[in-house]
Amino acid sequence: MTRTEYYDDPHAPQPNSLVVAASAVVTDDQGRVLMQRRADSGLWALPGGGMELSDTLPGTAVREVKEETGLDVEITGLVGTYTDPRHVIAYPDGEVRRQFNVCFRARLVGGTLTVSDESLALRWVTPADLDALEMHPTQRLRLSHFLEGRDAPYLG
Repeated sequence: MTRTEYYDDPHAPQPNSLVVAASAVVTDDQGRVLMQRRADSGLWALPGGGMELSDTLPGTAVREVKEETGLDVEITGLVGTYTDPRHVIAYPDGEVRRQFNVCFRARLVGGTLTVSDESLALRWVTPADLDALEMHPTQRLRLSHFLEGRDAPYLG
C-alpha cells in the first residue's frame, strides 16, 4: 500500500479519520539514531505506527519498533506531541488521516535488526548524517526536537 503525505498543501484532500500513533527516536550506545526507509512512501522515517485499542502510547512505540525493525527498546522519555492539522496522509483505499503522534525517546535493549514488510531498509545514522536522508518535514521536525536536547517535550 502506498501513501501520500501532505503538509501545508491547499490541494490536500480533507481528512476523514483521526489516528493516534506513536513513534520513537531509538538510539544506540554510540548515539546513532535508528531510521527506516518506509515501504509505503520510500521516505526515511522514525519507526512508529497506529495505536491499538489494547495499547498504551509507550507500549505502541515499543511494539511498532519491534514489528518494523526486530529490535527491543525501552522508553526513556518524551520528545513531544505532534498534532498539526496541516499534515494529512492519504491512502489508496480512500482513507485520509490526520495523525496525532506522540514521539518518544528510546534506547536499544536487544533484538536483531531485521527489515520488515513495512521497510525497504533500516540504518543506524549519526546525527550529522541525518540531513542527507530524504524524509517528510514532520519527521525532520521530530528529529530536530530530539537533537536539541530540550528540557521539556515539544507540545504541538
